[in-house]
Amino acid sequence: MEIPGGGRLQGEPVSLWLASAGETGYPALDRDAEADVAVIGAGVAGLTAALALKRAGHTVAVLEAARVGTGVTGHTTGKVTSLHRLAYTDLVRSHGTDTARIYGQANQDAIDHIRRVVAAEGIECDFRLVTNYTYAETDEALQLVRAEADLAASLGLPSSFTSDVPLPFPAKGAVRFDGQAQFHAVKYLQGLARAVHGDGSFVFEQTRALRLHDGSPGVVDTDGGTVRARDIIVATNVPFGDDGAFDSRCQPHRSYIVAGRVDAPPLDATFISVDEPMRSILTVAIDGQSYVLTGGEGHPASEAGDTAGRFGRLAAFARDRLGVREITHRWSTQDNLPADGLPYVGLMSADARHVYVITGLRKWGLTNGTAAALILADTLGGRETPWAAVFDSNRRAPAAGAGAVGDAASGVPTAATAAAPAETAPAPREDSLAPGEGAVLDVAGESAAVYRDGDGRIHSLSAICTHLGCTVEFNAADTTWDCPCHGSRFAVDGTVIHGPATTNLPPGPEHLP
Repeated sequence: MEIPGGGRLQGEPVSLWLASAGETGYPALDRDAEADVAVIGAGVAGLTAALALKRAGHTVAVLEAARVGTGVTGHTTGKVTSLHRLAYTDLVRSHGTDTARIYGQANQDAIDHIRRVVAAEGIECDFRLVTNYTYAETDEALQLVRAEADLAASLGLPSSFTSDVPLPFPAKGAVRFDGQAQFHAVKYLQGLARAVHGDGSFVFEQTRALRLHDGSPGVVDTDGGTVRARDIIVATNVPFGDDGAFDSRCQPHRSYIVAGRVDAPPLDATFISVDEPMRSILTVAIDGQSYVLTGGEGHPASEAGDTAGRFGRLAAFARDRLGVREITHRWSTQDNLPADGLPYVGLMSADARHVYVITGLRKWGLTNGTAAALILADTLGGRETPWAAVFDSNRRAPAAGAGAVGDAASGVPTAATAAAPAETAPAPREDSLAPGEGAVLDVAGESAAVYRDGDGRIHSLSAICTHLGCTVEFNAADTTWDCPCHGSRFAVDGTVIHGPATTNLPPGPEHLP
């Protein structure tokens, strides 16, 4: 695929973490089952909650639609940190000092929890302590990082300002957090899954949850059987079974990462920029080879854009400023950004009794997801946690018109506004699609998602997202059909690869123009 400035899209289209981890092989659910707690989603939030509950004496059943670690967590940067760019300035401004302090403490405790679990369970995941930096290259950004460093220190966090930033290009200064960490995200999840599975608890892969029933007990209907449980945790990044309740409180946001080989050993540091375009940097050694991961180019999922160009710009940054000699992997990921800047953790709704949710992890899921899981483990065990009120999933949402995600001011389309394609240039005909290209075509008034594969065969699907009826768009760089409204993603054969949709895209019309 051509990219701006010439050349072709570089790297295998797969997460470095997934490419360098062995595959898991837990069974699919093929019968009815029972457990104290059913956990939907085998990412960091779901598996952390499951293991904490098991260690507290509960039986758990983890339900994963694909394989352990293949969702959002498997596409992360691998940073385990409480320094989230300029989060504390934003949180103090919007929620006050006490809330910002609790947010920071929750994330610091999450780092400590991960460290303890890695040691206790003997998980080989390349966990190591590093220093994390939010760095500035301009005078304007420098003022921001000085203020953030002072503020974070006043909140009791391991923060300081430094003008010594160990990057291979000049930086004016940075917020420095000591005692942070990084790890191989997928190997960590696989270690959690091994610790969960057994002794009356289960991990079920290739098992898609289809419906929830809140009751005593609660019931999860799947494509292979039902699970009856006292409590249910939905930890699927974008909530499943909430009837769209969190669509107005969260915004799906896409990010991109490239990984490339370098000759130097990994740094004991990770980085994120204040200046735009934002760049996230991490170095890692896998099987004796050093890699640099460069992330950025984020945008709301509702904004169509040049995906190949985004990868190209990250690759150019990695080559020109970080000494990367070859881009080996590229991938994108999608996170749920909370409207008010705080994750949502707790009961699915004000009326819910036994169904809990974790969502809105604001792109820092390794620590926010861990903290959220520990909140629910305490809640289900009858213990109080000082973080629960701050992360409360049923707190008052921002008022409409105040910039809340999903309102008219945000520009995020709703099902009503996105159910039909926007009026742009006439759509191409099926016979104009080259191998590897896809487009939404109007076939006798029906929207068809049409893709021509590398062998020239045409694949036709309904273009209507099975979540709430928006029209999907073709993502050429990832070869997926993506929903611009709420972030669902589908493979070119229609299979759901990212929720909130739970049903595959059905076949489209047979007779194309």
